[in-house]
Amino acid sequence: MKTYGYTKVDLTGGYLFEKQELNRTATIKAVYDRFDETGRVGAFRFDWKPGDDLRPHIFWDSDIAKWMEGAAYILAKHADPELEKKVDDLVALVKKNQDENGYFNIYYTVVEPENRFTDRECHELYCAGHMMEAAVAIAEATGKTDLLDCMEKYADHIHKVFVEDNSAGFFTPGHEEIELALVKMYRYTGKKKFLDLCAHFINTRGTVEEKRGDIYTQSHMPVREQAEAVGHSVRACYLYTGMADLAIETGDEALKAACRKLFDNMANCKMYVTGGLGSTYMGEAFTGAYDLPNDTAYAETCASIGMIFFAHRMMQMDGDAKYADMIELQLYNGMLSGLSADGAAFFYENPLEINLSEQYDSAYYGKRRFPITERVECFSCSCCPPNLNRVLPSMGQYVYGIEGDTLFVNQYIGSVLKDSGISCTMTTDYPRTGTISVKAEGTAKVALRIPGWCRGFTLNKPYVMEKGYAVVENDGEIILELDMQAYAVFADPRVLRDAGKLAIRRGPIVYCAEGVDNGSDLHSYLVKAGFKAAEVPCEFGLPALDIPCKKLLPLESGLYSAEMPGTEDAVLRMIPYNAFANRGESDMLVWLTAALG
Repeated sequence: MKTYGYTKVDLTGGYLFEKQELNRTATIKAVYDRFDETGRVGAFRFDWKPGDDLRPHIFWDSDIAKWMEGAAYILAKHADPELEKKVDDLVALVKKNQDENGYFNIYYTVVEPENRFTDRECHELYCAGHMMEAAVAIAEATGKTDLLDCMEKYADHIHKVFVEDNSAGFFTPGHEEIELALVKMYRYTGKKKFLDLCAHFINTRGTVEEKRGDIYTQSHMPVREQAEAVGHSVRACYLYTGMADLAIETGDEALKAACRKLFDNMANCKMYVTGGLGSTYMGEAFTGAYDLPNDTAYAETCASIGMIFFAHRMMQMDGDAKYADMIELQLYNGMLSGLSADGAAFFYENPLEINLSEQYDSAYYGKRRFPITERVECFSCSCCPPNLNRVLPSMGQYVYGIEGDTLFVNQYIGSVLKDSGISCTMTTDYPRTGTISVKAEGTAKVALRIPGWCRGFTLNKPYVMEKGYAVVENDGEIILELDMQAYAVFADPRVLRDAGKLAIRRGPIVYCAEGVDNGSDLHSYLVKAGFKAAEVPCEFGLPALDIPCKKLLPLESGLYSAEMPGTEDAVLRMIPYNAFANRGESDMLVWLTAALG
């Protein structure tokens, strides 16, 4: 399946369009302002010297690069002279301060120039990759190629150091990212040298002895032999995305097979119900299969974004709706929970449970580190905010695809597709409702994704199911109705933390309960699987749910009893998980105690 790029698709309405507009009107500025205050923007002047405040960090280049990429996607659709000037000024500083040999990195120019390409864990190639992605985005959006020219020069220098001279202190990136960026450079310029350098890094990984060449950096074996997602979750997703890109371009069947195994391992053994990836803060990493603790879940926002990238490539590779399902899960839950309702604050990690009674901080007990209970405006390692900046304005690329004479509708968002000879208008208020209208021209058939979560649907035309898509003849308006009734979700019993519990989902949205609505004893609510939820208005743009249930009562005497605690009738208010922690600190729970019977 060939998917249409974001420049071909305009979002026109609905929940995700509103989030895209929030990014354009609030988040892109909020992130820039915080980056300016913390020294990231000024660092591009390359004028820091020992003794100065705000010493540049090894990954500041990447923070700004992601912001520039996001700004470029906005500029492609909306004229904004002030935003464009900020991008132009940053590009001018890159051009001014790039080394004559092509090298560009702030830290290793003004702080440790003698140590370039000596430490695998210090993110030089990671930063280079993000700068390359920004360069392609700016060129595509504005036609300006100054940064692209700089990054081509840098890529040539990297090739010389790592391939021709083999003079670096390591062989492959410690933090993967440059691999997928090089494929973007190749696709935009048509210059095969970029694809060849990507192939060099991917094919070398796991075949040579590296400093920290271990599971944490996915360097423990050749990539084509890897079948389990391991190590740092964001690095892993970026690597797998680059692998899929390379496999698509070269037709490498062994690489494709590895990508399929890795995707299935994550989706079926190592992913939270919200789409979160990475179950421990120790290394921001994957652990063993089915080890998914809720209150200490790391589930980094960037990992969900990385999974969106990987699933997008897999959708292009195999044309299976399960990959579009994954993109939807991450967009609405694992990713969006990282953004506050006002667009100005962020979560780095996204827990599935908060118990404020355990947030002790005293000389006797010490301080419990997790979970973080409120979003913040900037982090010392602030990779997630600019990652959101670049995903939200480019969401159009996930909506439509084409294969032969069939137009694929992969995501349900009010939108307009315009390409040579093909057009489509989708009208929907999904996921507030399940009604979707599609009017397409220029294709014989239309394939509509039937989400894996959907328990019932109707179409106004005869259809044939193929790989999770309902395929219909394109002979007039297509109306799809998806059943949006909320229902209970259960975990595999091997997920020990969720045994005897249920989660609640409505359409693509996972829900949670907060103490601000229900009191602090969220664990005392008992919910039957066959509940009938009442949908009620909610300040967060999607329906809240009122769930009839039982609530355990405190024991009348003592801490333990031979008798079951009594119960009372109750109603549990649930809100979209992506909106938790927007009303001050509060207990929060995704997995509820399941009532027997």
